[in-house]
Amino acid sequence: MKQITVLSGKGGVGKSSITASLAIALSKGKKIICADCDVDASNLALVFGLEEKDMQQWKGLATNEKAFLLPEKCTGCGACVGSCHFNAIGWDEEKKQPVFDKYGCEGCGVCPMVCPSDAIELRQVENAKIGFGKTKYGFDVVSAQLKMGESGSGKVVAEVKKLAAERSKKETEILLIDAAAGIGCPVIASISGSNYAVAVTEPTPSGLSDLKRALGIVGHFGVPCGIIINKYDLNPSFSKKIESFAEKSGIDVLAKIAYDKAFTDALVNLVPIVVHKKEYTAVFEKLAENILERTSLGKM
Repeated sequence: MKQITVLSGKGGVGKSSITASLAIALSKGKKIICADCDVDASNLALVFGLEEKDMQQWKGLATNEKAFLLPEKCTGCGACVGSCHFNAIGWDEEKKQPVFDKYGCEGCGVCPMVCPSDAIELRQVENAKIGFGKTKYGFDVVSAQLKMGESGSGKVVAEVKKLAAERSKKETEILLIDAAAGIGCPVIASISGSNYAVAVTEPTPSGLSDLKRALGIVGHFGVPCGIIINKYDLNPSFSKKIESFAEKSGIDVLAKIAYDKAFTDALVNLVPIVVHKKEYTAVFEKLAENILERTSLGKM
């Protein structure tokens, strides 16, 4: 099973919309499964028309640890307070004991190490939920949602990919991943193990700047990639600048997609653009073919 990851250096460039229509185009000739790895703000299932009630087998997920005080062992030495790099440990003057901020704690493990009385322990906490849903287009979408104020999104992404692999059948050929925007932990976890990456950008200075940073992560893992310029006609001269950068970098421009309000209308109606406006079928089928040619998966 080949892993294809769609990412973007910044948000708002149309990554999830493009991923959804690409999935439908790929599914016409290949057996696929989708994974929404933007676990801080997962919405790929929504683009396919799957709502909360349509997702199956939601279950809690514990991929993170947090520090907890054992009051009966604490001597009030205060060694832990100054050791916390995340400023997650305060001091209760009345009790003469440390106070742990559950939202600030990253579970790094320093405070138990410096505590001379073994009064601090790390415990696993449920920081997300994970599940899957079957789209009306014939393939599953695996999704997870990080709980408000919780961390550990990179580990949650790893669990999403793991569940997608478990849900896959022997004939499944492609795991299509919708990564988070940016270059943080969830993006790194999404790209890891990929066979090909598709970077979506827009013709703006910030779009190009953030594209370069995202491609830096892709390059670090040695993953071959291509670029999609979305809304290219809003700034044709800057689109040419992105194409020039791609040519100099030896990166293929897989597609250029014009701005169309129909993309917004499609999202409002919870359908991919290829379903909302049939004229885009040929655009995304050509995009799918371009990607398949570069992943040794053959033609549609």
